[in-house]
Amino acid sequence: MTQWFDPEPTFKGLTFARELVRKGFEVEVVTGFPNYPGGKVYPGYRISWIQRELIDGVQITRLPLYPNHDGSVIRRVLNYLSFAASSLLYGLFVMRRADVLYAYHPPLTVGVSAAVLRFLRRIPVVYDIQDMWPDTLRATGMVNGQRILSAISNVCQWVYRNVDRIVVLSPGFKRLLISRGVPELKIDVIYNWCDESSVQYPYGSTPKEFPASDRFRIVFAGNMGKAQALGAIVDAAGVLAETCPEACFVFVGSGIEVDALKCSVEEKKLENVVFVPRVPMGEVGAILAAADVLLVHLKDDPLFEITIPSKTQAYMAIGKPVLMAVRGDAAALITDASCGVTAMPENPQSLADAVICLFSMDANDRAEMAANSRRYYKRELSLSVGAERFARHFRELAGKSG
Repeated sequence: MTQWFDPEPTFKGLTFARELVRKGFEVEVVTGFPNYPGGKVYPGYRISWIQRELIDGVQITRLPLYPNHDGSVIRRVLNYLSFAASSLLYGLFVMRRADVLYAYHPPLTVGVSAAVLRFLRRIPVVYDIQDMWPDTLRATGMVNGQRILSAISNVCQWVYRNVDRIVVLSPGFKRLLISRGVPELKIDVIYNWCDESSVQYPYGSTPKEFPASDRFRIVFAGNMGKAQALGAIVDAAGVLAETCPEACFVFVGSGIEVDALKCSVEEKKLENVVFVPRVPMGEVGAILAAADVLLVHLKDDPLFEITIPSKTQAYMAIGKPVLMAVRGDAAALITDASCGVTAMPENPQSLADAVICLFSMDANDRAEMAANSRRYYKRELSLSVGAERFARHFRELAGKSG
């Protein structure tokens, strides 16, 4: 059960479902009509009461929701609640009883629906937490009222009590949940993987906007929202325009902050920042492969010290040096893998210094970082490693429920 699924950008989508089918599971995906991140229903889809697809042995059931992903809190809440309602009704009255229900968070409302189905239909639930609510809502500014945040926190605690297993993406998430009273034995850390076929076997070519090979290209690919705080990267580009003119930042993707970032670049008259519109997942790999360095950046907030942004795995799988501007677990991962350089988030000078450090390295040293990225990903973060750990949880819970 997940509000977002292919063809929307997601790291626990069809690739994961196919791998479970390959391992002998019968998989049904309960999801919405694709509209993320633009908030408009994708071409080829039209919202209806129910739509079924069968792709590579995976049964996909799409249910109605209110499509939206803009900055309006009310419209975003309607988006979340509409899918929670349709998934709950489907789960109660239409869905064949499952042996195990895997619920993907965010949003929290999916967890509420899953917990109710666990109670009413006696289906064990594995709850996969990718964003720590209400912390993320506070950090991104989506919700600021303390009463609302406290209410969301109480709902989170209720969901945690009413699921069987909780999977988190980092050791820091596990520590935080334990500090909030969740039993340690209920929690497992399973690192995210990436869409390996897209990044390791890319198709297509780099877009015409992409800088030529005479530039040192630092690529950021993904959502450009408030949490990414990419204004600091624009400021770092201003520093580098004088100190390292060969360096060029490339922003690939979309998001609510894109227009503001473009305005900032124009105001500063920067020629070392390039914007590339969002491209299909299968074509992202070609852009990443053409980069010299891949950048991860998040707002300097305590919440993000315990997260590992999903793009990290894609960057490592494709085998490139990583510039990690996120404190805590994410920085520790890059250090442990010896595959990049860390910088302070929202610190333009630190970011510029990190770029200069990478640019000044011997090419063989950067190549060794790239090789370390690939090796670490295959050993610790790959789809085969993560899916097998999920499969063990599913088999164990299915055995208990049977």
